Amino acid sequence: MHRLYAPWRSPYLQGEDTHGCVFCAISQAAHLDEGNHVLYRDARVFVVMNRYPYNPGHFMVIPHHHVDSPELLSLEDWHHLQTRIYQGVQLLYAFGADGINLGFNLKDAGGAGLSAHLHGHLVPRFYKDTNFVSVIGNTRVYGVDFEAIYQELKKKGESYFTP
Repeated sequence: MHRLYAPWRSPYLQGEDTHGCVFCAISQAAHLDEGNHVLYRDARVFVVMNRYPYNPGHFMVIPHHHVDSPELLSLEDWHHLQTRIYQGVQLLYAFGADGINLGFNLKDAGGAGLSAHLHGHLVPRFYKDTNFVSVIGNTRVYGVDFEAIYQELKKKGESYFTP
């Protein structure tokens, strides 16, 4: 297997950047939304770019409540979270996605990287986003500017994430 050098992931992989729950830290720091790449927030959820994206535009919808499974949310909060996911799908199609992967990985056994705090992934897919490097080289390439993608989604998101 070939390796793509990505030293910025080291703190995550070594657990150094997670003093407590990283999602709770973002939830409680609205004044740091720009630096944390928050696309949207309201009283029940926030929408944040994935710091280690699978594809350009990968973001998550996360409840402010620190729970690890959907049945621990009130039905109102769950429906609210799903409404933001619905709006996020519309945003990603407006962004140019040809398809979208949606998903929740519940708890460690379900494959969650941060299992203690429920979060839903929205991963835009594009024709030809998997090329020979991914197929033959077993390596993913993120070929665009993360900050530019954040700014574009944040601006477009103003039309999609509505009360």
